[in-house]
Amino acid sequence: MQRAIKTPSLGGAWALSKVVSEQIAIENKLAESIVAYYGLSVSPIGDGEIHRHDHPEGRKGNNRLWYVLHHDFGVHGDWSTGEKHNVFASDTPDPKVAEKARKEAEKRRLERQAERERGYALVASQTRQEWPLLVPASPTHAYLATKGVKPHNLRQMRGLLVVPLTDGQRLVNWQTIAADGAKYFKTGGKVKGCYSPIGSIEPHQPLLIAEGWATAATLHEATGYAVAAAMNAGNLLPVAKSLRERYPTQPIIICADNDHGTVGNPGVTKGKEAASAIGARCVWPETHEGVTDFNDLARLGGGLAL
Repeated sequence: MQRAIKTPSLGGAWALSKVVSEQIAIENKLAESIVAYYGLSVSPIGDGEIHRHDHPEGRKGNNRLWYVLHHDFGVHGDWSTGEKHNVFASDTPDPKVAEKARKEAEKRRLERQAERERGYALVASQTRQEWPLLVPASPTHAYLATKGVKPHNLRQMRGLLVVPLTDGQRLVNWQTIAADGAKYFKTGGKVKGCYSPIGSIEPHQPLLIAEGWATAATLHEATGYAVAAAMNAGNLLPVAKSLRERYPTQPIIICADNDHGTVGNPGVTKGKEAASAIGARCVWPETHEGVTDFNDLARLGGGLAL
């Protein structure tokens, strides 16, 4: 008897085609969303696992961007900011699919947070072990000479200045500064809410918060007040909140950079935001050519009236 040859049913072929089509569609939507938000081109893999990529504006190996792709939805975001974005196969997603995406994003956030905390602890431990082995920074270091400030509590390692960062209780990280001003934190170490302190906090005297370390050193040398270097504008608010919690009655002044040449003036904007959040004053240098911070102003002979 001749054996019948089975062929796929038309319905089965259509179903397979539909699945493949939907998978390609969600992959394309996720890729387009990542490009739209971060300007990064990727080829998403729909395996339900977490995939990481460098943010184009960060240093090599930052792994800030991530995505997770399933057959009917994707989630992507930026670890450093906490933002995340959902992408669905349908323009009108099923509420159950949307809820599943929300739970998936929250699960990944918690996993990443736990991983981040483990990294923070490891870097903090290494930093505390290595710090005593470093020598005090030379007052003649090229960067200090350029900025016109003293080394204060800095140390030095193979020609690099080493700036200590504390969480308010212990040393947790450091930033290195090269002679040309290139700056890097220890990879995987905590920065948000951490600062580099200069000087001792005295009762009733203002506590100043600045962005960069050289600006903080300039302010301390000019006023004698204690200064916390937040290291960047985005960290002014977390540092301000941390210090206000530790020193609830201390007068605090946010000494912002005046980024008048940058759209939105992030220095002043972030400075005002931090000051408003803790009931503090915010000051910044007047707009002048070549002046963006109080160190620039001091080197040009300007007064530092706070």
